Amino acid sequence: MKKIRLLAVASLFVVSTVHATLVRETFATDPALDGWQEFGDTNLFQWDPANQVLDVTWDSSQTNSYFYHSLGVTLTTNDSFCVVIDVQLNDATAVGYGNPVAIGLLHYSDATSPDFNRANTPLPNLFEFDYTPAIDYQGFTEPDTLEATLKDSQAGYAGLFWTVAYDPLSPGILYRVELIHQAGETVVHGTVYTNGQVYAALNIPNGSGPMGNFQLDTLSVSSFQDDGYGDTLLAHGTVGNLAFATPLPIGSIQATAAGQVQFASDTNWVYTLQGSTDLINWTAVAPTVFGNGTSLLLQDTNPPGGAAFYRVSAELP
Repeated sequence: MKKIRLLAVASLFVVSTVHATLVRETFATDPALDGWQEFGDTNLFQWDPANQVLDVTWDSSQTNSYFYHSLGVTLTTNDSFCVVIDVQLNDATAVGYGNPVAIGLLHYSDATSPDFNRANTPLPNLFEFDYTPAIDYQGFTEPDTLEATLKDSQAGYAGLFWTVAYDPLSPGILYRVELIHQAGETVVHGTVYTNGQVYAALNIPNGSGPMGNFQLDTLSVSSFQDDGYGDTLLAHGTVGNLAFATPLPIGSIQATAAGQVQFASDTNWVYTLQGSTDLINWTAVAPTVFGNGTSLLLQDTNPPGGAAFYRVSAELP
């Protein structure tokens, strides 16, 4: 289950109703029946019904290829949204300056344009999780790199922002990736989990030029073509439990009383109130409940005598 965590703090916001757009794929049934399509080299994507995953080859020697689903909406910087990904690699090798394993959001008409080359220039409208294996090429070295990338509608390197962690995706390990964009922000927040614990927080910021508006309309597992100069990627793995939601499944949170929070909820999600006395160790302090589509009130069943902090975990059941 993917958890999206927000600290509950006192606020003056009015708690409203969350009516979310949700695209969710567990690969339990044929994804083609759920609106998923393929572009480019379709041999790179194979549904595995026995294991309920999508088998993926990221091969930059092939043309830009996507396993994709329309969002049904076009997102801009004014929208809040999240992407949740389960990914497991069997192997990944980068040559030269490499190329990324990529999963996230894009603008379909841009990404399918004949002149779109992700490796040469970060072209418009991307919101994605990227993994590039370690590079050692002509004196340039870089460790395994995890990135949460946001690119606006400008061509070139202007309007590019990413956060980084230098950690590998080890073969055979299942990772859960969470990408979050808050309305009005020009950054992307990324976290990678293993076994429910934080593996890597993508929190080393990088950027190039002022960030403008973006347009995103498609959820995609993306295999990008290389740059033609020998900088390549070949990786094999699986993707499962792929989901997108807008707005975020937790609306503005109010601390209404000691040990009590109120927030806008969504019927597609279940919610758990978690408490901490040090902002490091968190435990469930109330039963998990389903969202009701309106205002939801959660109460700590045994509040501590001293100061306490609260956050709300949202999970897809």
